[in-house]
Amino acid sequence: KKVGVIGGGPGGLAAAYYLACKGHDVTVVDAMPKMGGMLRYGIPEYRLPKAIVDEEIAEIAAVGVKLQNNVRIGKDISFDDFRKQYDAAIVAIGAWKSTGVRCPGEELPGVITGIDFLRAVNLGESPAIGTSVAVIGGGNVAIDVARAAVRLGAEVTVVYRRDRDSMPAADDEIAEAAEEGVSFRFLASPAEILGDGKAETLKIELMELRCGKPAGTGVYETMNVSAVIS
Repeated sequence: KKVGVIGGGPGGLAAAYYLACKGHDVTVVDAMPKMGGMLRYGIPEYRLPKAIVDEEIAEIAAVGVKLQNNVRIGKDISFDDFRKQYDAAIVAIGAWKSTGVRCPGEELPGVITGIDFLRAVNLGESPAIGTSVAVIGGGNVAIDVARAAVRLGAEVTVVYRRDRDSMPAADDEIAEAAEEGVSFRFLASPAEILGDGKAETLKIELMELRCGKPAGTGVYETMNVSAVIS
């Protein structure tokens, strides 16, 4: 059978590989310049070298999977027209939208989502984040963002509303970030981002744990920032 796969990330590429191994004629289309999805555009080079991603994709191509980049469904071709070309279609477009800061002022220039920031870095760009960056969150993406920002020359503080033991990021990632100079502000939640035309001040509410859950104390502090990344 002929199968069309929309999305060249881990899900789409894995589906294409196993379908091709079963003898099907598979084509993968992806909107980005290269295949890999979040493996390429969402994980920093220091954690996952892109040469390894290229090697994996080359193995998938070697079993006969056809790869087409810079094809966006709905823009370059409609889904209906794409679907007509194949006996079956697999949609594996991923989740490319980050959670925002969720506080007043998040629309200011200088407030960026983590996925957008990492994608720009992995495309070889140097986002204008300045020298004092607050990263909101406690997961592995937050640590990736923080360490990538350090590599752009910024002083970085991770702001997390729970305590250190509650951070979902891997312990070794947190330790390595600290070794690279990343600071951590625990039990703090963003309340407002202020600035004259751009992010300049992050207002945080101090938190406390009540029955294991963070609760606001009504006490606020401010941090000077050049960028806030969620």
